[in-house]
Amino acid sequence: MRTLILLAVLAGLGGCTRWSMDHHLDNAYRAYDRGDCARVMLELSQVDRTSRARPFIHPEVSLLRGQCLERQKLYVDAAQTYQYLIQRFPGNEYAYRAAARLETLERLGHYRPAEAAVTRPVPGATWR
Repeated sequence: MRTLILLAVLAGLGGCTRWSMDHHLDNAYRAYDRGDCARVMLELSQVDRTSRARPFIHPEVSLLRGQCLERQKLYVDAAQTYQYLIQRFPGNEYAYRAAARLETLERLGHYRPAEAAVTRPVPGATWR
């Protein structure tokens, strides 16, 4: 009987982590709808802490983080977040959404894909 009670308690504790993660993610979406990006970042950090053993949630968290950075006009940070998502989780639904966000940022003039640096000598410079 003790074993059965112990197993029930352990099964319940495993579900608490999942419930907590879902709760914080839901709160992050509500805060995003209200435009409260500071709260979104706080809730997403809580999701990160509770989801270390559940990596399937990381793409969704990264996309929401990038969208919030975009809303705060931190376009470079948002673009880097989207690039991370595309590189780390290729083929994931959220990676496709991130690619679309990068394309939108590029069309709006907020993002330019990395170009190789070109060096040119300064005209008329004399060396001693």
